[in-house]
Amino acid sequence: MVRYVLGLLAGVGSLLLRDFLSPFFGEHNPYHTAWLAVVFAARYCGLGPAIVTVTIGAVGIWYLFLSPAHSFFGKGVPEVSGLLGFLAFSGVIIALGDSTRRSIAKREKAEQDLRRAQEELEQRVHERTATLQKRTAEVIEKATLLDLANDAIFIKTKASGDAISYWNKGAERLYGWTASEALGRDPAELLRTSYPIPLAEIEQHEVWEGELSHSTRDGRRIIVASRWTTLRNESGQPIGWMEINTDITDRKRAENAARSLSGRILNLQDDERRRIARGLHDSLGQYLAALKMQLGIMSVSDGHQATLISEATEIVDRCITETRTVSHLLHPPLLDEAGFGSAARWFVEGFAGRSGIAVDLSLPPDLGRLNSDIEIALFRALQEALTNVHRHSSSPKADIRVALEPKQVRLEIQDYGQGMPAETLRQVSRGAGKTGVGVAGMRERVRELGGHMTIQSDSRGTQLTVVLPLGHSPQLSREDAEYRNKITAA
Repeated sequence: MVRYVLGLLAGVGSLLLRDFLSPFFGEHNPYHTAWLAVVFAARYCGLGPAIVTVTIGAVGIWYLFLSPAHSFFGKGVPEVSGLLGFLAFSGVIIALGDSTRRSIAKREKAEQDLRRAQEELEQRVHERTATLQKRTAEVIEKATLLDLANDAIFIKTKASGDAISYWNKGAERLYGWTASEALGRDPAELLRTSYPIPLAEIEQHEVWEGELSHSTRDGRRIIVASRWTTLRNESGQPIGWMEINTDITDRKRAENAARSLSGRILNLQDDERRRIARGLHDSLGQYLAALKMQLGIMSVSDGHQATLISEATEIVDRCITETRTVSHLLHPPLLDEAGFGSAARWFVEGFAGRSGIAVDLSLPPDLGRLNSDIEIALFRALQEALTNVHRHSSSPKADIRVALEPKQVRLEIQDYGQGMPAETLRQVSRGAGKTGVGVAGMRERVRELGGHMTIQSDSRGTQLTVVLPLGHSPQLSREDAEYRNKITAA
């Protein structure tokens, strides 16, 4: 509406200006002022207002300034030709002006859009810069906290070819390499890592915990408790792993030394049992046998006391039997003389007779003699397991299987009783809780000989499995031996 008003005013103003200049122009050049109005309207007001301006100018000039003036009729051919020329050139001016106006408007709009886009871009850059600075500050803060940790923490990423991309101060202190020396290197190669299971299997876990063997910069081998966490991107794809390691070398050395001492104590216990058993058999047994002979002589020489002496003889017989049984249970002579197979058969027969539990013993025909430490460990495991079957399982029978394999011997004892409670089984499997001296002794014997022991139990019964390597000779490292000697001396 404003543009149309301006176009109207421009047309009227051109007529007033032409009337003001009439004394100078007379009847000649009636369109001079109208051209100015047309150009103004075409440039600034647009197509419609320009047409209004041309129309007002043409009508006003035709009526006011062309002869005869103040009349719409009676005009000659020159006047009509001039008016048509005015209209034609006005149309050209309007077309050019409107095109120019549109181009200028588009350019201004484009410039305005560009300024708006630039402002939005600057705003986004500012926001992203602020976010990046905030995240950078958070990362720096977290990195600072990680550097304060005593544990060794490092990250390896797939993007760097499974190379180290972060190495904290704790890792520098533990391993000896600085961050600049460790970054970009393969951790398995740098630390000469020994894995308990294949590395690919570890990396498949979301979280993995275990013990690893590493080398430090000065060549020392250390044991670390390692915790792995898989790092994922926004899409959930794995992009790397964070590893947190705690040095447990001294603790493992102390455990090995304690285990060795425990094994030594068990060996001393076996030696003491053997000595006591021989003492009972050779000394007390001989004395009881001599006493029985003397009572026999007295019963023949003195008939009056024959009844009392006969009762005393029976008591002595029971003492001899019990002494022999205790002696053999402490350390069966067959174990030293004929080996584990014969000792196992003797013990199983006696156990079945005393307990009323049916026992099925299966021994390989080619068992032969084994290392004395292995035979003692197998016999003690058999002895302790059957004792537990009698005390706790309420099982009517038990199956014992011994398998001789190329590099190891396997002992399996199965009962068919009530089984062990789940919590007790977990404690026994971890070697924790109140597992009893017998179970702990079995476990230590087996560990000392480089084997392993497992216990499986459910409502159908319990199975004990002992696996021992053949020809194993337990040895301690120099550091562990020195540590054990210090404890022994103390």
